[in-house]
Amino acid sequence: MTRFALTGLAGYVAPRHLRAIRDTGGQLVAAADMHDSVGVVDRFFPDAAFFTEHERFDRHLEKLRRQGEGVEVVSVCSPNHLHDAHVRLALRVGADALCEKPLVLNPWNLDALEELEGEYDRRVWTVLQLRTHPALVALRERLDEAETRASVRLTYVAPRGRWYRYSWKGDVSKSGGVATNIGVHLFDLVIWLFGPVESQTVHLREPERAAGRLALAGADVEWFLSVDAADRPRDAPAGTSSYRAITVDDHDIEFSDGFEDLHTRVYERTLAGDGFGIDAARPSIELVHAIRQSTATGSGGAHPFASGSERTLDALAS
Repeated sequence: MTRFALTGLAGYVAPRHLRAIRDTGGQLVAAADMHDSVGVVDRFFPDAAFFTEHERFDRHLEKLRRQGEGVEVVSVCSPNHLHDAHVRLALRVGADALCEKPLVLNPWNLDALEELEGEYDRRVWTVLQLRTHPALVALRERLDEAETRASVRLTYVAPRGRWYRYSWKGDVSKSGGVATNIGVHLFDLVIWLFGPVESQTVHLREPERAAGRLALAGADVEWFLSVDAADRPRDAPAGTSSYRAITVDDHDIEFSDGFEDLHTRVYERTLAGDGFGIDAARPSIELVHAIRQSTATGSGGAHPFASGSERTLDALAS
């Protein structure tokens, strides 16, 4: 039985990790969050130690390590700007780190983590769950047989309420902005599908939406990301608030569903030693950092971002 600790227990994504730990036969030994609204843990591991002070959590894990009862994996679900520090904690207490996206905010932090992996002889893993989505795995298999350059449109609208702008997610210094906070998985996805980035242009960058173009080795990609419900297409599938879609050469790949067990699949792969490490995370981290540093041009054509949407790049940029 694998012994886990977890940071960010009160966060939005933590229940997916708790479920994955349980479903892979693991045990949550300890968890931490500065907020104490963490009753969700009772559904999974009611006996786990809990700390609201990170220093006490750190001390507890170190005590367990010295007693020969240390944790083997620390799952990092904390706010983005804390990921680097919490991954370092995992390595320091003799555990692997399994970190939510983005692994870090800045590419140079990856170099330091690679050095620490060697020093502590432990691994840093990240959650790139879209690489395990059946529809997207099937798409990659089909693309491997393609001989022509693809034209791709990538749309992700994840509506969030007013709270978003006042939370750490609305603070670019903490979240990295929309392109990083909700976009990094999708950028990893298109790089995984179509190859390395050759160039990128940002046409629109606002607190609640961003858009641009990528030239990848095997595709030209137009992308649009938003947390504004007004950007959700009128013909989006009913029963779900988020809208995720990829159009490849006018063929729609709709993948708004099928997310229930993706974290469990990532955990299974990670525990088998076949997870997604620093090398896998690096291209998308470098890309979102470049997007964050780019100046929006405010020009990008007139096609709608999603089928049925009346919003166009020109309209949004004006």
